[in-house]
Parts: sequence; C-alpha cells; structure tokens
Amino acid sequence: MARKKRTLFVCSHCGWETSQWLGACGSCSRWNTLEEVVVQDDDGQKPHKSRLHPAGRPPLKPVGLDDIPVSDADRTSTGMGELDRVLGGGMMPGSFILLGGDPGIGKSTLALQWVSLLAGEKALYVSGEESLAQIRQRAKRLEVRPENLRLYTETEIMKVIETARAEKPGILIIDSIQTVYHNALQSMPGTTAQIRECAALLMQLAKQENVTVIAIGHVTKDGDLAGPRILEHMVDTVLQFEGEKQSHHRILRTLKNRFGPAQEVGVFEMDNGGLSEVANPSELFLSEFDPTVSGNAVVCSMEGTRPLLIEIQALVTPTSYGMPQRTASGFDHRRLSLLLAVLEKRCGWEFGNHDVFLNVAGGLKLTETACDLGVAGALVSSLSGKAAGVPVVMIGEVGLGAEVRRVSQLERRLDEAEAMGFQRAIVPKGYSGEGRKMKISAVGRISDALRTSGLDE
Repeated sequence: MARKKRTLFVCSHCGWETSQWLGACGSCSRWNTLEEVVVQDDDGQKPHKSRLHPAGRPPLKPVGLDDIPVSDADRTSTGMGELDRVLGGGMMPGSFILLGGDPGIGKSTLALQWVSLLAGEKALYVSGEESLAQIRQRAKRLEVRPENLRLYTETEIMKVIETARAEKPGILIIDSIQTVYHNALQSMPGTTAQIRECAALLMQLAKQENVTVIAIGHVTKDGDLAGPRILEHMVDTVLQFEGEKQSHHRILRTLKNRFGPAQEVGVFEMDNGGLSEVANPSELFLSEFDPTVSGNAVVCSMEGTRPLLIEIQALVTPTSYGMPQRTASGFDHRRLSLLLAVLEKRCGWEFGNHDVFLNVAGGLKLTETACDLGVAGALVSSLSGKAAGVPVVMIGEVGLGAEVRRVSQLERRLDEAEAMGFQRAIVPKGYSGEGRKMKISAVGRISDALRTSGLDE
C-alpha cells in the first residue's frame, strides 16, 4: 500500500506538535519556533507505532520490583577517575548518555579515549561526520589502539540499530546525534523531528539490549544543547564540556544524572596526547593567584559534591563612555549587577562612573551564591586599589541589605581551604570555628568582611 503523507508543525524548543501552524508554541509559548515536517505513514498508521516496536521481537513482560537484580557492582569503571565522578561512580549498563560541547572542544577525543580504557568491553563507534581514515588518524595521535573497538560510518538510524543488534556491543557511540536520520521522515537531519525520533529509537535499544549509548550532541551559539528540549528529558545523563578552546583545561559538568548527583564536575587537561585528568583542581585554579595584587579574591564553590577553591579577578576603571560597561566571564551578569547595586546603595562605594570587568580564572562557570562575598571583595579591592596581602578565602551569600548570609556545607569548604594551605577565612556570622587551625572571622555584613580582609580604605 502506498505511503500516506501528512504535515506536522513541531516546536524546535520543546518538541510540541500540532497539525496547523501557529505563531506561538502551545506548550512553551515561544514565538516562531514551529517547523514544518512532512511525515510518511505506513498503512495509515502513525510512523512511531511501527518503528519503535520492530516486527518479530516478543513483547516485554511485567516483573516485580524485587525480581530485578540491581546493585552498585553493576557500574562499569571508565578507567578515568574524573569521568567516573561525573557519571556518579561509573557507567550504568543500559543508560543513555548525551555528551555536548562547543565544536572542537574535545568531545570525539574523549569518546575515543573512553572506549580505549574499557578493557574487555566491546564498543561500536558510529560516525556520521568523519571517515574511518580520519578516526584512525586521531587514534594514532592519541596513541590508542583499542582492540575491542569496531568502527562504522552510517547515518540512517535503522541501519545503525540493525548493526548494533548484530554486533551486540556493550557501548554504542553515536557521533553525532544531529547527523543521523530516519528515512520515513522527509525533514533534514538535525531537525526537531529527526532528533526526537532517532533519540527514541536509541533509547529503546539501550533499555532492551542493555547497551550503554553515548550520543555526542552539538550546541547552539548560546551554549545550549542543540535540538528539542525533549532530548535532554529522554536521556539518563547529560554531560557538557566547558572551557575556552585556547585554554588547555576542560571542565566536564553533569547537567542531569539519574544515577548520581547532578552539577558534578570533572577537570581535564588537553595536550597533544589527548585529555588527561587533573587530580587536584583547586591547585590548578589557584596556580597563578597573587594576594598582593588588587582586585583578586578566592572563593570556595561546591560543584556537585566537590569543593573547589577558585580565583576571582575584578578590574574597575573610570569609564571613557557615557554608559559604563559591565562585563562578566564565568559569572552571571545579572548577579553582578545586583552586587554592584548593593555595594553602592548599602556600602557607599561608587561604581556608576566606572567600567567593571569580572573574570573567573580557569574557565569555570560559577552559579552558586556562596561566591557573592568573594566577588564583592574583588570589586571593592580593584576600586580602592587595596590588596589583602595574604591568602584569605571568602565564603558567604550577600543579601539585598548587605548582610552576609549562611551557606551550606561550610565545614567541607573550610576543609578544602585548610588542605590548600590557607590560614585565614571569612565566613558568615554564627560559625565558631572551634578546632580549626586556620583563623576564622565570622562577619554579619559586607563592610565587616572588607574591613577584616584589609580591602576597605
């Protein structure tokens, strides 16, 4: 019977679909995100009903909760401690992992090193962007020759799945999810419908065949993972590479993890031999910290379960334009504006006629409010030209009334600071610091913290 065609309009942000075009999405309310997709049905049925359940496969039967054998021993170590950390202790069989990052940041390099360290685990690497010769050249440069690796260049998703069922690998790598497509859909590879359909098929393969699927994904110019938002909801784990291409350091962050903590980070260093893990990230981020230079401060951020000491750099100079500049790298721009307003309104520091530049050393992106006090200290230090002179770590959230609020896991943060040799710490009021070797200064307001650290005039 001839295939029947029908037209759908699919939202490129959330994946919502409708039979007619609308100006705004009916689910996420975003404007101009509906894309036209032509679908061919077999025998008048919707395509996903026949494709997600291949003919000849027996239906799965329900089982009891106690009949499912699961233990922590089922996790497979990747051979890299930093990678095991972001995965929650290792790979879970049958999981679907999405690996995203900017072009050229090292996603394919990490994937190739990943499978090379899994001794005895059969892997199938499906590439839709590179030829077999190009992958071999990368493996030669990385000096890896995994005997358990099979390479395959194909972009049609059903052929990929058939090959995976025949090869029966423990790990399946798709490089990338934007290049594979289903021939029953008339849209181009990388569109919302294609990504959603291919991801659904790969998810079914992972769960039914107990195969760990690693899909490499592209990102948009805003740094978000390309494709519909539903893609991130479908997968079990979302890993994202961060860092500047010009820098030798790469940060792998867990945005979502069904088998472990989210927002965990792993730190790597890129060289000619590929990616190597960094055992002590705090030492890396503070390697060039100079307490005698104004505008510098040290904060402690909890990235997942790991405390990291990070250097904050601020530069405040008189503006040469009518509108002062506010530039932040690695820190939320709106949070920076809030801290500047608090310092002006509550503390009397004038930033209105000055350009403000803020940078987080090492390429890390800070989202935790416990870094507010250190950021405020760096801004005032640059404006006043005063430096602390000795290493001091500043921990605390800043409120709108210029009060210093308490933060979580303060003990772990101070343990990391002591391990790095810090002798002084400024923390929120209410912490006694008994039993600590380092000098603890508990403050209730920003002005007290600046006066204690020597950054105030």
